[in-house]
Amino acid sequence: MWRTLLAGWLGAMPVAGLAGELPRVVSMNLCTDQLVLLLADPEQIVSLSRLSDDPRSSSLAQQARSYPRNSGRAEEIFLSAPDVLVAGRYSERATLDMLRAMGVVVEQFAITTSLAEIPEQIRTMGGLLQQTGRAEALASGVEARLQAASRAGPDAPVAAFYYPNGYSLGADTLSHDIVTTGGFRNLTQELGMTGGGRLDLEQLVQQAPDVLISSPRYGGHSRSEDTAF
Repeated sequence: MWRTLLAGWLGAMPVAGLAGELPRVVSMNLCTDQLVLLLADPEQIVSLSRLSDDPRSSSLAQQARSYPRNSGRAEEIFLSAPDVLVAGRYSERATLDMLRAMGVVVEQFAITTSLAEIPEQIRTMGGLLQQTGRAEALASGVEARLQAASRAGPDAPVAAFYYPNGYSLGADTLSHDIVTTGGFRNLTQELGMTGGGRLDLEQLVQQAPDVLISSPRYGGHSRSEDTAF
């Protein structure tokens, strides 16, 4: 969700130098896709992850459609000859080890658990892409908006995360930080949940939150998302 927060600055960033002088990048993670799209010159982007153009997952899906997608396989990525591969902390370890062994520069980004971590990740990606000016402008803009934001008070409206199978998100998660920065209290945090967990439907109905946050339905055969139930 933090990707939506950042997407508004995309069009306002300064133009970098000649792309031929800049490193070419492959991203195999959805979060690193967003950072690459926000910071890289178009000619720098070799490929993005297979989820990069899915509007249910990516806030920059429309922009991502201009670039090739990769399957996350070592052979494909190696043959595309990037100067750097960016991935998530939990991207496929065997694939990353193989690519490192073949001489590919691999940089992994940690999972973001708070909005305050995002500016540093922007600056890190800007350094990798040699887009430090663009990254600093974006990171400073995020910091300014976070500083100006008002945290939810005790009388603020209550929001509840409720996903298939009753999955919800409590304290110490990025989603919690986004909601509370946006002026809402998080129901599951007030019920004592830390991280992810299950929120019983009975609890949800009893607590009657002001806002319910869920996810779009995906294709497949999940009975938890079947409209017949």
